[in-house]
Amino acid sequence: MKPIEIYTSPLCGFCHAAKRLLNQKGAAYTEIDLYEQPDRRPEMMDRAHGRHTVPQIFIGETHVGGCDDLYALDRAGKLDALLAE
Repeated sequence: MKPIEIYTSPLCGFCHAAKRLLNQKGAAYTEIDLYEQPDRRPEMMDRAHGRHTVPQIFIGETHVGGCDDLYALDRAGKLDALLAE
């Protein structure tokens, strides 16, 4: 599996939902908590092409986007393939 990174905040319901889907898929991920590491927000925004909301999800070099984007990939049947590449 490709490395997965997800930028989160502990009070973000969308972050919890995204992590729940990744957990259901059995996908291991590295969580970057911006509440604990606020100095990493500029890094996230740079990688996410200016997006400043959490979650921001990266699978390998692919910027998936946020929670809605992750679920849309799953509904379209494309998430499993992306995780398996």
